[in-house]
Amino acid sequence: MSFEISSIVNREGFIIADALLYELHITKREFAHAIGLSHSAIIRKDRLHAVSTQQRLRQTMEILKRIEPWAGSISAAWSWYRTHPIAPLGDLTAEELVSHGRANDVRTYLSHIAEGGYA
Repeated sequence: MSFEISSIVNREGFIIADALLYELHITKREFAHAIGLSHSAIIRKDRLHAVSTQQRLRQTMEILKRIEPWAGSISAAWSWYRTHPIAPLGDLTAEELVSHGRANDVRTYLSHIAEGGYA
């Protein structure tokens, strides 16, 4: 069963990570670290609604949703995100790349794979 992005976006359009964290069985601290944010960026409403925090959350969610169909589940996608080294990107994981502001590199790589390119 596919995880629905709409289940983590509130009426104002802000991503609220609690539903995803529940699905992944991880803490807010673990999640924040894995996407390159401080713990307070996830727990404080003013920081959670900041443009930079929302942008990082959206980038991460887009990557997970792109991985989910071939990983088999959102949990498997999260595992890939955290552990799979991406050879053309210096053998860094998506987690490492996103944490260093390189989410676009991961998305470009995933687009290349989706178009039939080599991994």
